[in-house]
Amino acid sequence: MKIAVVTAFPPSKVTLNEYGYHLVKNFVQKDEISELVLLCDKTTAPKQLDFENKEKVKVNECWTFNSYKTIFSVIRQVIKEKPDTILFNLQFVKFGDKKIPAALGLLLPMMLRFLGFKTMVLMHNILEQVDLQKAGFTSNKVAQIVYNFIGTTLTRCILKANKVAVTINKYVAVLNAKYKSDNVVLIPHGTFESIKQPNFNLPSGPKKIMAFGKFGTYKKVEILIEAVQEIRKQNNEAIEIVIAGTDSPNTPGYLQSVQEKYASVEGITFTGYVEENDVERIFTESTIVVFPYTSTTGSSGVLHQAGSYGKAVVMPDLGDLALLVDEEGYKGEFFNPTSASSLAKAIATILDDDGYRRRLAIANYKAASALSMDKITAMYVKEFHQIKAQVAIEKENMVEYI
Repeated sequence: MKIAVVTAFPPSKVTLNEYGYHLVKNFVQKDEISELVLLCDKTTAPKQLDFENKEKVKVNECWTFNSYKTIFSVIRQVIKEKPDTILFNLQFVKFGDKKIPAALGLLLPMMLRFLGFKTMVLMHNILEQVDLQKAGFTSNKVAQIVYNFIGTTLTRCILKANKVAVTINKYVAVLNAKYKSDNVVLIPHGTFESIKQPNFNLPSGPKKIMAFGKFGTYKKVEILIEAVQEIRKQNNEAIEIVIAGTDSPNTPGYLQSVQEKYASVEGITFTGYVEENDVERIFTESTIVVFPYTSTTGSSGVLHQAGSYGKAVVMPDLGDLALLVDEEGYKGEFFNPTSASSLAKAIATILDDDGYRRRLAIANYKAASALSMDKITAMYVKEFHQIKAQVAIEKENMVEYI
């Protein structure tokens, strides 16, 4: 089987590049995959192909973030390569944070199916489950109506693909109910690395409380800093804060403003962008992973990573994080997302009981192990075969009709 994967890919900084990397890394380990065409965004440095069977990968840098030409350049390369199936690794701002380039890119699965190619889309979020104001898109009510209309229209176009995969069961129900679709399937997010037994003991030195992601919209680190300050007042134990990641594209300059605001607070590290080969160290050194979110926009990759490295987590009991606890077996201490005191209490509950921390860490490791990326890509390969069989039946029926 020759497949194409449309995705951002490291060293790109475009959203979902890490997920694209792990999809490709695990696809090429499958015997069914003879060749993988990576239809990725252009970068100055070469693509990060540091895994086994990389000789199966053909890199085709054919699109640029916020380019109006993306739809044409990708179609041209697909026609040239003629893959058996095309998988799109998408969310709504995948191809740009400007409205027209972003929308044009999302038309690709429909356009390519109309051209006779088999297409499957992985949608990491759906508009129906996104709070546009908290996610940093707009607080204007009229603009929200416009965004929702455009988003609904684009979703209808995306659903023209042969199959659409979503990572949370609720998303399947929402799409089927609203759009009367019959081609939406559940394929969980999965855990990036092939799981190895982590060390559940704490590393020596100060205990590190870590938040990881793109910050500034619904991910605010002020509440974490204030919570740790509150714990420090009650406890002389050495505690450090690690803010790992960058600004959200919707809030440039956010982390710089936080650094300036809390310049007098000791023991805060802002790592900036974390390269893929440094992710394991960042998680391994942490004691607790905190999710300082006021909303959610999809299945949390960070929660899956925390589980894969055997980490206890503190998170708000809301949205998709709560669903992952119910559906996939993750465990954590919960807090009120509007209260620093509530977050301080949740963190302290884990710090003060190392047995409890270990139980949470082990539970999360088991949850992550159950859905490792090699199992997730096997699910996609199964869907590719089903799409092929379905298309063959449709062609046979068409011939009989004619």
